[in-house]
Amino acid sequence: MRKNLLANILDAPVSETSTDFARRGAARSMTRSIEEMAENTRRMSDGEAIVGLDPGLIDASFVSDRIDEDDEDYARLRDAIAEHGQSTPILVRPHPEREGRFMIVYGHRRVRVARELGREIRAVVRTIEDIAHIVAQGQENAARANLSFIEKALFARKLSGMGQSKATIKAALTVDDTLLSRMLSVAETVPAPVIDALGAARGVGRDRWEELKKLVMVPAKAELARELVQSADFLAKDGPERFGHLLAAIKAGRKPPGRRPPEPQTVTWAAPDKSVAATCRRSGKSFSLSLTSKDAGAFGEYISSRLEELYGAFREAKTRDRPGE
Repeated sequence: MRKNLLANILDAPVSETSTDFARRGAARSMTRSIEEMAENTRRMSDGEAIVGLDPGLIDASFVSDRIDEDDEDYARLRDAIAEHGQSTPILVRPHPEREGRFMIVYGHRRVRVARELGREIRAVVRTIEDIAHIVAQGQENAARANLSFIEKALFARKLSGMGQSKATIKAALTVDDTLLSRMLSVAETVPAPVIDALGAARGVGRDRWEELKKLVMVPAKAELARELVQSADFLAKDGPERFGHLLAAIKAGRKPPGRRPPEPQTVTWAAPDKSVAATCRRSGKSFSLSLTSKDAGAFGEYISSRLEELYGAFREAKTRDRPGE
């Protein structure tokens, strides 16, 4: 019966008269009500009632999947909810660490809107574990949130860094082994400051990101990319234009205009008993260590005799800090 009613409403003829315009508005309202009623019925049949929650009791997901917010998209969402109400509930879980609070699985923007409008948020509360949370969040946002390639790649890297299996990551992003491998390669190769400067880069797909990745695999070009994203020319571009500008500048080997070399960095240290004092100076790729005071010679010999041991400890610490390398 509901299906027939909905079909009749949608098939009703459209007229330009003010009376029919009002009727169309009523029909749209009734359609939304029927759709919401059908969704509520489906969820209740699955044992999931839709409830109203105070958005002040809801915390963000433990893993983020967005780089930045599209202000225009968010404004449209806020205006639609302000005028018509929240048509689709969010999914939350009881907070695993904070009693009486909830954690968002998906629906962060709708929670933000509810806070701004001072309204309750319509939500389904489901008790789930972390893996189910990740899969549900990833699949919902992949389908609805129009995440860019790099946002998905960074989400995959975060999940990998948390120790999640490839099977879980593939299920969350609905990708195969090949695409997941390419996503992780881009996220791990392109320097983090460059990714941060480019932002979500909506409209830039896998092929162009892989082109950038191949360029910055050369250390000199990776360093050039870091310099370029700080330049006035780059920052003057709108978001979508920045990627193309950066790619062209790296290919041309074009240094940012008027960029001064960085000032040398100097660090000083002294032993508590003042028997040794050290001055460390770093400038570009060079580093110098100068020792003074009465034990300077002996301490310097001690260091120089253990350079291989110290370098091995340095490499081990670097590997621990960057497990993906």
